[in-house]
Amino acid sequence: MQERSSVTDLAEQLRRELDRYSPGGKLPSSRVLVDRFRVSPVTVSRALAQLAAEGLVVTRPGAGAFRAAARPLAAPAGDTSWQEVALSADGAADLVPRSVDASGVLVSLAAPPPGVVEFNGGYLHPSLQPERAMSAALARAGRRPGAWGRPPTEGLPELREWFARNIGGAVTAAEVLIASGGQSALTTALRALAPPGAPVLVESPTYPGMLAIARSAGLRPVPVPVDADGVKPALLADAFRVTGARVFVCQPLFQNPTGAVLAPERRGEVLRIAREAGAFVVEDDFVRRLVHEDAGLLPRPLAADDPDGVVVHVSSLTKATSPSFRVSALAARGPVLERLRAIQIVDTFFVPRPLQEAALELVGSPAWPRHLRTISAELKARRDAMTATLRVELPELALPHIPSGGYHLWLRLPDGTDETALTAAALRAGVAITPGRPYFSAEPPAGQVRLSFAAVAGVGEIAEGVRRLRVACDEVLPAKSARLRRP
Repeated sequence: MQERSSVTDLAEQLRRELDRYSPGGKLPSSRVLVDRFRVSPVTVSRALAQLAAEGLVVTRPGAGAFRAAARPLAAPAGDTSWQEVALSADGAADLVPRSVDASGVLVSLAAPPPGVVEFNGGYLHPSLQPERAMSAALARAGRRPGAWGRPPTEGLPELREWFARNIGGAVTAAEVLIASGGQSALTTALRALAPPGAPVLVESPTYPGMLAIARSAGLRPVPVPVDADGVKPALLADAFRVTGARVFVCQPLFQNPTGAVLAPERRGEVLRIAREAGAFVVEDDFVRRLVHEDAGLLPRPLAADDPDGVVVHVSSLTKATSPSFRVSALAARGPVLERLRAIQIVDTFFVPRPLQEAALELVGSPAWPRHLRTISAELKARRDAMTATLRVELPELALPHIPSGGYHLWLRLPDGTDETALTAAALRAGVAITPGRPYFSAEPPAGQVRLSFAAVAGVGEIAEGVRRLRVACDEVLPAKSARLRRP
């Protein structure tokens, strides 16, 4: 982190000094910059590379760095208004509009303004990411024979074998495809299993990115409610019967956003109901590696107990590593596997081999189990800190379930609370939160918010974020909730 900051600072300093040089003028040598700014040669090299990427300098091997020629004036903006007609006309005959709304996904991807506590993040804070282990794995991967060659389209056999072992049951490497992150794998699965215009059953509430995938593919999400034990089997059976759907997408382990785990007595029921409906279950096993220290023995993936090919399984390394470490797996049995493979080849060809090699190096290193133990303990500590602070500072926000895995809490707001107003007030107070509305494919039963404890620097920032959220709630919450506030 320190090196990254030094590079940014040096690049900014050099950027401010560029006016001292005429176009084509030579900048001080790397040695001079090292001595002047008291930084490493690597920092100087990276800062100059950043300026070169911005078109501000030109580097010439053996000669040094020079100020680039002035950029030409931007051409007048064209008239793109014709696209509104073209894009609208293109979807006029669609049974379900295929417009893409990424707002629910961007909430957890966009970095908040400086100084804002990030309770809306969907990934581990950099201090929790295994940066050294990933860097070392990538360096070792680059030295592997053939590391920059074309990989098998299905993925490296050793990596497929690793994912198959982790899924368990009778799943084999031959039934696994390597994909570029969980979002990409889910996109492939829905495209393979449902034609445009078809209904697809989804948990309610559910991950907004999956709803965006379905709608952009012209599918019609149909909600099936969940409770603390996961999806309700009776309602799932009713939804299959009424809609004729052939796909159900679920997160049986630490569901996003509720944190629910599908109860043992419901697991077989879900598979039986889907099998009788002639339907597939897409299992998004997205946070199995973000289990908390007190979770106990985890249930196996649904795919491990599915001999009949009902389940299409998706799992990923991304959540437990870094948003840029986009390596995941699709596992399926039967003819559907070939359809998944064909769609993935058409869409992406394959996952870059250096990234697959790096994944193998990472999960095979002693650093991997150490990292998983570290984040298991840290996530529990953060969850406990957020839960305790919320109970003291914001007792009017109901917390029906405390998960033993994942990276967030799901809270119900007092009746009559305006989610949008609370989100805006929270940002003004210096904390970014995620409103609950994007998690529902139909009308939500109540106002809710999701608070992440993984994207912040530590428990101290959690306490500060909750304090700021208290300020926002005092501004927005209905007056009747004041009875629950601290004296």
